Amino acid sequence: MAILEVECPVCGDVLELTDEDRAELTVGDAIVCDNCHAEMEVTVNDAQDFELELLGILTTCPNCGEEFDITDDMLDETGTHVECPHCHAEITLEYDE
Repeated sequence: MAILEVECPVCGDVLELTDEDRAELTVGDAIVCDNCHAEMEVTVNDAQDFELELLGILTTCPNCGEEFDITDDMLDETGTHVECPHCHAEITLEYDE
């Protein structure tokens, strides 16, 4: 059984997909990184190629407890702060190594 290793574009963690995993995925499906919770959409999945596109990073606001996806356009210029879309609290992002 072959294993495809895909590097998370956010944290660099390696996601391992077996042939069986890939067979279950179709274009438009989303997978989530176990390490940083980045959500990625499958854009290509055929015999020769497999590609993902970053959709956002799932996080929980420490102020109000609501979950939301962090997208590139929500990040400040340093990429370390975001505003909660629910309660508007400023959140400092910390990424696991």
